[in-house]
Amino acid sequence: MAAWTFLTNHAHVLLCVSQDPGMRLRDIAVEVGITERAAQRIIAELVADGYLTRQRDGRRNSYQLYPELPLRHPLERHHKIGELLGALGSIDRE
Repeated sequence: MAAWTFLTNHAHVLLCVSQDPGMRLRDIAVEVGITERAAQRIIAELVADGYLTRQRDGRRNSYQLYPELPLRHPLERHHKIGELLGALGSIDRE
């Protein structure tokens, strides 16, 4: 029987980035339990939709998270991603 979780891989990636903005894709993938390619795709989607910006820092990337942006699902749009991350103890509550 496959295990399931309440949060998506996108939320897990955001949690990783909020805890360590300089975390490598390889490390994000290991933490979330996905392939490095999947982590790269999720980061690209989060960047494309404005939830993250990526900045080159030498040979590594550093990410800026925008906690004031809303969650995407219509049932949760009235909440900000910062609220979710704060509830999970990742960042200070907004």
